[in-house]
Amino acid sequence: MKIKIIKKPYEEVIALPQKSCKKPKRPNILFRTLVRLLSCKDLIPTGFKCDKKELKRAGRGPYLILMNHSCFLDMEIASGIFYPMPYGIVATTDAFVGKDWLMRQLGCIETQKFVSDLKLIRDMDYMLKKKKTSVLMFPEAGYSFDGRATALPRKMGRLLKLLKVPVLHVHTNGAFLRTPLYNGLRNRRVKVSAEVKCLLTAEQIQSLPTEELDRVLDDAFSFDHFQWQLQNGVEIREADRAVGLERVLYKCPHCLAEGRTIGEGDRLICRACGKTYRLEPSGQMHAENGETEISHIPSWYDWERECVRRELEAGAYALETDVEIAMIVDHRALYMVGNGHLTHDGDGFRLTGCDGKLTYGQKPLATYSLNSDYFWYEIGDMISIGDRDRLYYCFPKQEGIVAKTRLAVEELYKMSLVGTRGNKE
Repeated sequence: MKIKIIKKPYEEVIALPQKSCKKPKRPNILFRTLVRLLSCKDLIPTGFKCDKKELKRAGRGPYLILMNHSCFLDMEIASGIFYPMPYGIVATTDAFVGKDWLMRQLGCIETQKFVSDLKLIRDMDYMLKKKKTSVLMFPEAGYSFDGRATALPRKMGRLLKLLKVPVLHVHTNGAFLRTPLYNGLRNRRVKVSAEVKCLLTAEQIQSLPTEELDRVLDDAFSFDHFQWQLQNGVEIREADRAVGLERVLYKCPHCLAEGRTIGEGDRLICRACGKTYRLEPSGQMHAENGETEISHIPSWYDWERECVRRELEAGAYALETDVEIAMIVDHRALYMVGNGHLTHDGDGFRLTGCDGKLTYGQKPLATYSLNSDYFWYEIGDMISIGDRDRLYYCFPKQEGIVAKTRLAVEELYKMSLVGTRGNKE
């Protein structure tokens, strides 16, 4: 998938009129049917099946539908489950670029990833209460890097209390394994299925405390696709299954070098020490020369997280990279505004560039996770920072830093939150 790109000087971009706010629309049956028909060509090869017996327990809608975010198939899976029921879809600003009219006909509700957005709550409430239309939301916001849930926003329980509608949970199996983000969304031969549960009735939402609602959500989004693969004997035999794996497993557990791993074919190779690991058809890693330090990909990612945490605690963590900078200020295009320099450390982000015209800082408590992606719209690996007024999409010139930066943002947020609470006490 691509996005319309226009090169324009930074000063001209910030002078452009901001995009106008519009109320979301209830999608009509014509567009719902069109999406369903177009979805078939991608879902049929997956042998898609869905268990939705629990829908009856939820009672009459509209519903808030929460779904794990695995890959580009997610929207088609949702259509396969819920058609012909009308539902709005919470979608990010970049999805509207060049296709604003179409996205609104599909019932999409615009928001920004990992940015506080009160308008989104109002729009969701409007869709549920005024339009009597369900709302589909991917609370993780970002695709999974390691086959587990991306960090969920805190205080989701408060949102459920405000909306006062039954909550459905859609969990997919096989979708991440079929087209993982790190592998360039290559299609593998994996069956895909989904299960729909009534997570919370409207009565339960009103009776349970907010903390308990958050716990229920955390439990629902506790999954491990690689563990599921191993337990269910799912084998992936494509010869290129490890291509791009260095984007997730960027640190060698043998020599501790960073940014020196490379995925080639079905192997991950450290160019610093020569250690080679094979990604087995079962989804487990196996060293071909020496000991297998870590066999499970999510465990490897956890180890990288621990290393980042120790760096932060020691004051040794620092990211510095030259970047190409893009911005979205309306729905016409992604504006490439020039080059710059991005730093990230214990004090947060600092972005400078565009011949000294751009300076932006972002503190650690500004966001609990990072909007980051691999080969975003076929442009390159991306890190996005910003606020409700402006978003900056940074394409690092340095390779292999996106996963570590997301880990650092999440750990720094936790540390800063604890520090803030400690100061109050």
